[in-house]
Amino acid sequence: MDTLIELFKHFIHIILHLDLYLNDWITLFGPLIYVLLFMVIFAETGLVVTPFLPGDSFLFALGALTAVDNAYLDITILLVTLNIAAILGDAANYSIGRFAGPKIFKVGGRFLNQKHLQAAEQFYVKHGGKAIIIARFAPILRTFAPFVAGIARMNYRHFALYNVVGGLLWVTSFLLAGRFFGNIPQVKSNFHIVIVAIIILSLVPVFVEFIKARRESKRAAL
Repeated sequence: MDTLIELFKHFIHIILHLDLYLNDWITLFGPLIYVLLFMVIFAETGLVVTPFLPGDSFLFALGALTAVDNAYLDITILLVTLNIAAILGDAANYSIGRFAGPKIFKVGGRFLNQKHLQAAEQFYVKHGGKAIIIARFAPILRTFAPFVAGIARMNYRHFALYNVVGGLLWVTSFLLAGRFFGNIPQVKSNFHIVIVAIIILSLVPVFVEFIKARRESKRAAL
């Protein structure tokens, strides 16, 4: 238990001081840093078991590091590399959901059953691409959205279009926001506070959807 607590504390420390850790990683990995960054973004969007990765604040911190004097990271390379990672990640997650997901929803399962699968299909029929794009800006949701879209067998051409649009908007907006605002003196001196604010704001849609879902389930039970 103590080990888990220490790991959690270390994880929080990394998130709050992303700029410092990223500088250490750049020193350690050199040109291979772009491969590592690609893997982080791909993992957050492509693996349903890694929804905890701080994608928004991570991208913002990377953008900020491209604006410092003698910056090692190049904004153009980051834009190309991480946009590709985000798009391929969602595509992989969709494929996992499409081909492996239905086996998870076994008839008679308490939490994952055919009833839940049908609900997922109806959700994507109703919201379609809007859900894929909006989910990009919501932690946890952005990891599960393509997985559920695959389970619901959302038309792949439609999914691919919204995947590309959502991926480009998400990666580009946070990288450029970090580049333009991350090195403002007030922001730079309070970087950990800015990171916390980004995390809190990005979690708002998750809580809103959770509250809506609870209200709808209560109404359905009446």
